[in-house]
Amino acid sequence: MITEKIVIASDHAGYFLKEQIKKYLSKKLIESYDVGTYSSDSCDYPDFAHKLAEEIEKGAYKYGISICGSGNGINMTVNKHQKIRSALCWNDEIAQLARFHNDANICSLPARFISEKQAYTIIDIFFNTEFEGGRHITRINKIPLKK
Repeated sequence: MITEKIVIASDHAGYFLKEQIKKYLSKKLIESYDVGTYSSDSCDYPDFAHKLAEEIEKGAYKYGISICGSGNGINMTVNKHQKIRSALCWNDEIAQLARFHNDANICSLPARFISEKQAYTIIDIFFNTEFEGGRHITRINKIPLKK
């Protein structure tokens, strides 16, 4: 399993699951850096998604977890950043393929559609799957916009 520190963010809909995931990671001796939100009060996911993505872009963290109600909004936002390959992971196979084929560096979770137990399984699979490389490298190199 990836044992590096992980940056984590959520909006209000993902707040409870984020807090549970932080405890889960801590039990596995994985440190998490929480960039918000810090309560279940209504907020805007982009405020925290950008903070998460910026931590990875500047090299402070290699991997992250983002969480909102559907997982979509926060996932779309982090993927606006050029060094981010975030995948919306709602089941085991998607989580595995996100890492194996896409070398995803953020696991985005839909808090309103998965249980805590499912989230833990998805995280374990995501962070235990190595990138296959090979033919996938060419595809990944075509993702960033050329300026």
